Amino acid sequence: MPGDILIVDSVATNRIVLKVKLVAAQHRVRPCADTASALAEIATALPDLVVLDVTTDSAAALAFCRRLKQQAETALVPVIATGSFSRPGDRVRALEAGADDVLARPVNDQILQARIRSLLRARDANLELRLREDTRRALGFAEAPAGFDPGATVVALSPDPRFLRCADRKFAGCRNIRVRGAGFSPGAGLPGELSGDLLLVDGRDAALPEAELYRLLSELRSRSDTRNAAILVVLPEGQATVQAMALDLGANDLVTAGASAQELVLRATGLIADKRRNDALRDTVRSGLRAAVTDPLTGLFNRRYALPHLENMAGRATEANHRMAVMVLDIDHFKDINDRYGHAAGDEILQQVAGRLRDNVRAVDLLARIGGEEFLVAIPESGADHARQAAERLCQVISRAPFYVGGDAHAIHVTMSIGVSLSGPDPAPLLSKATAATGDLVRAADLALYAAKGSGRNTVSLSAA
Repeated sequence: MPGDILIVDSVATNRIVLKVKLVAAQHRVRPCADTASALAEIATALPDLVVLDVTTDSAAALAFCRRLKQQAETALVPVIATGSFSRPGDRVRALEAGADDVLARPVNDQILQARIRSLLRARDANLELRLREDTRRALGFAEAPAGFDPGATVVALSPDPRFLRCADRKFAGCRNIRVRGAGFSPGAGLPGELSGDLLLVDGRDAALPEAELYRLLSELRSRSDTRNAAILVVLPEGQATVQAMALDLGANDLVTAGASAQELVLRATGLIADKRRNDALRDTVRSGLRAAVTDPLTGLFNRRYALPHLENMAGRATEANHRMAVMVLDIDHFKDINDRYGHAAGDEILQQVAGRLRDNVRAVDLLARIGGEEFLVAIPESGADHARQAAERLCQVISRAPFYVGGDAHAIHVTMSIGVSLSGPDPAPLLSKATAATGDLVRAADLALYAAKGSGRNTVSLSAA
């Protein structure tokens, strides 16, 4: 996932070397020689991630990091602090200032790229939560009252019983964190119940062979009781390939076996806070908001939710200078289905169409039923080619297999037409002109839908210029 990355480093050589590495990985890079220049760049356009040197002028760099994390508009921008970290407390000070990660120089390129991928994934989840909270406020719903905090549970996973005792000692000063152990034998499978806020995984060579660590992380991300937990892996120094693979397989963060208790606790508490934000994201639709903003027949968002959420998505796209695709989807000949098979069958078709669409869009995309047999899909960061391919895939998802309805499971073949519009300018001649109003985007997609219907149905049309 390419991102817009801001480099803040007073040493020109460091900026040049890092820029070459990041550009080679398809990232957009803005190098800055000092924090003042960085603030000016951020005022121009918000970056997706900041790589901050904290060695040359440590006080200014840490103050800059604290400022980013204290301001609402920049609080979710991940910061990777780099430096020599010659003293044990240097890493802790960077984490206390708000850095999401600390990497010692010389920075291993494989680890850096894996860290960036991991932090950008976490940032996307946090941005989606904020977006949904903004939509809830736009709909006039009050904030849910804060409940009693029951504290967090850390599950220490290791074949070595000494690892649990060590974890107990390191978290001993944390009143709101409980530690419990889960021992297992490599290759023999995990214990039955591992639910907790944070899984502390012993990935040291003496505890787990490399292949067994990879299998363990994959299993933790696939089990229902652990897939949403934060995962912090303890690894020996070095081993860049193992560290990168652990992050890509689902670990949220890594810490070396020799890290101080303070660093371990700072990383753990940060991960637990992120986990709870992600829990809130998953719970949003299951809360009391559901009845007001979901369609009772299909369980999708309704028009009341979709339009303000679409406005928030468009605002984010404009701020980030990204494009967004809006699709209006309509079931072909739906009146004929109702007339021939009855309205009960029509309702079943709507439910099954909604299910297929839901299974084929991402969590970050917006999917809603906005009228009778009409649906809306909005895709952030989408260009013309990507939008067309996505729409054609949704057409195929509907048409490739019949729908079975009624007690006799009667097979009905259904197709869908889709109109697509895009925000912002695009050199492609078939696209609409730049438009900032979400109403214009929906109307343009509606006009494209009529064109798709007129060209034979079961097809995709992009809005005309």
